[in-house]
Parts: sequence; C-alpha cells; structure tokens
Amino acid sequence: MNDRGNTIAGWVLAGGIAALGLSIVTGEYFHAERPEKMGYVVEGVEQESGESGGAPAQPIEFFLAKADPQKGAQVFKKCAACHTDAKGGSNGLGPNLWGTVGKAHGHVPGFAYSDALKSVPGNWDWKSLDAWLTSPKKYAPGTKMTFAGLSKPEDRADVIAYLNTMGDSPLPLPAAPAEAATPAGAEAEPAKPADAEGAQKAANEPVQTETQAAKQPRGNIAGEGAPAPASGH
Repeated sequence: MNDRGNTIAGWVLAGGIAALGLSIVTGEYFHAERPEKMGYVVEGVEQESGESGGAPAQPIEFFLAKADPQKGAQVFKKCAACHTDAKGGSNGLGPNLWGTVGKAHGHVPGFAYSDALKSVPGNWDWKSLDAWLTSPKKYAPGTKMTFAGLSKPEDRADVIAYLNTMGDSPLPLPAAPAEAATPAGAEAEPAKPADAEGAQKAANEPVQTETQAAKQPRGNIAGEGAPAPASGH
C-alpha cells in the first residue's frame, strides 16, 4: 500500500515539475514587449518619449502661436476638480490659478505647496507651464499633484493661453519660432531660367566670320549664319 502511495505521489510531483517547466518555457517564448507606438491614446495618461516615431518635438511657442483660449477653457474642466481660476477664488486641493502666468512658483499666500514645487527655481513662464502640464511628477519629483498630465501639446498650449487670460495683465503670446536658417556657406545658387542659360551659352560660343566660314569644307557650316554657296553650285 505504501509503495502504491509513493508511486502516486511521485507521479504527482513529476507532473507538477513538468507543468512548471512548461509554463516557464512558454512564458519566455511568448514574452511580449511594449509596442513602440500605442494603438490608441488614453486621455490624461502621459506618453513615453520616443512614441512620436523619433520626430523632434516642436517647442511650446510653436503651438502657442495658434492656441485657442476657448478650447483651453474646455480642457481646463479637467483641472476644475482641484483648482479655481476666478479672481479672488478660494483654494481647493490645488491653489487658485488667477494670475498664475509669469508669477513665481508657490506664489499664492497661505497655500501649503509641497517642498518639491517650492524648490523649483524661476517663474511660471511658457516653458515651465508646458513642462508642468506634461508631467507634474517629472517637473517637480515629490510633488503632491497627482494629475498624470496632458499628452497633446495642442491641449497644453490651449490651457496655457486660457490661463494667460485669467489675470489682470495678460502677456502677449509668443510668435512661432522661425524655421532653421540655411547653414553658412551652403546657400543655394538661384536657378537660372532656361532661356537665360541658352543665351549665356550662346554668348560664350565663338562666332565665325564669313571669311573663316568660307575656309571650312563644304557641308560643315549650316544654318542662318552659314555663308551663301556660290552660284552655280
């Protein structure tokens, strides 16, 4: 009886080991990596760098030049659960955002900002607002802000343009950055019209006199500039 029980236990143990080994092998074989480009974008979830196919990102000024504050007001509704934006509005989970653009980090009196955000130097300018709205936790690691960020630069630009209107002295939005200039010494020579090239080529070709043309063998000169053949020939 004991031998039979030991045999059964051995087969059960062997089966478990085989199943474990099979799961490990299949797990390695069918291991899935994160795709380079997601099939769809989940709103409010930040994308990792490089998902745009390697194309260099445009600066926020590029999007601010055509930003729409009215669209920004719609996007701002995602922020309204924590922030107010009216002049004299009270603080919520986040500070009141009236007059934020151009002000220093942690400028609202009485609001308990995180040390992480208060330690960030500088003011809320275009670039810092763009970086903050892209990913608060990357802009100020340790911040109490739990918002994941806005993945679309157009949305960030619209919100910034809207916040800019929520102040006593809105700042002029920046112009779109100029396109990269042609490197020095690489200026392309302007193309010459086809008729100008022909005229230049014709001007450089030597012109034979009638005496020179007469010395050429018959049939070697033709066209309007060729000497008239002698009569009788």
